[in-house]
Amino acid sequence: MAIYDTLGVTYGRTRRPDPRIAARIEAALADAADVVNVGAGTGSYEPARTVLAVEPSRVMLAQRPPGSAPAVRAVAERLPLRDDAADAVMALLTVHHWSDLAAGIAELRRVARRRVVILTWDQEVFRERFWLVRDYVPQAAAFDDTRAVPVGRLVALLGGARVTAVPVPHDCIDGFGAAYWRRPRAYLDPEVRAGISMLAQTGEDVLAPGLAALADDLASGRWRERHAGLLAQDSLDVGYRLLVADL
Repeated sequence: MAIYDTLGVTYGRTRRPDPRIAARIEAALADAADVVNVGAGTGSYEPARTVLAVEPSRVMLAQRPPGSAPAVRAVAERLPLRDDAADAVMALLTVHHWSDLAAGIAELRRVARRRVVILTWDQEVFRERFWLVRDYVPQAAAFDDTRAVPVGRLVALLGGARVTAVPVPHDCIDGFGAAYWRRPRAYLDPEVRAGISMLAQTGEDVLAPGLAALADDLASGRWRERHAGLLAQDSLDVGYRLLVADL
């Protein structure tokens, strides 16, 4: 069973593409005439020129909206595509779920004629800068330590890549891990947590003490006092990175 057959049931509601992040991905794809989306999920950030989406989870595939690109149930490590099948291949917030990273990256390089685009995160930066995992639920950070892919390793497997930061807008509408960095109360919502794999996979029992402490700090005003500097920022770099490899 794919991980997201159990974790992905709320994604259609909480994981909608943010236009500012979408613009960065579009710019990274540049003038690619056709795109394959690997680990496509429900189809967030797929440009109109996407010719195929690849996703292992039936639950995620079932949530793809009408009019989405054709989709196939398959894994990154064994893409059902010929060599040089599309100008660009993209893989967004997915490489940490792959069972064989080297095989998956090799497949992206095999299928892409010109470019590979990957959205991921730098775990060291994430741990240091994101208050939720640093101060309240370090267990989630510890879980991510077991699966986060070092950016340097990705660059090496890609044969070189440009790496740029992707700051998270304060009102980001895509509910991934740090999307609510300036809206802390959102992390108390079980549906929001269900759409964030590091929280959903860590487990509610493990998270409960930290979430209770967050609720207390919000009620007392301690969170606001401690993080007053964040409230004046429009965006925050918490480690999300866009990698672009030209082949």
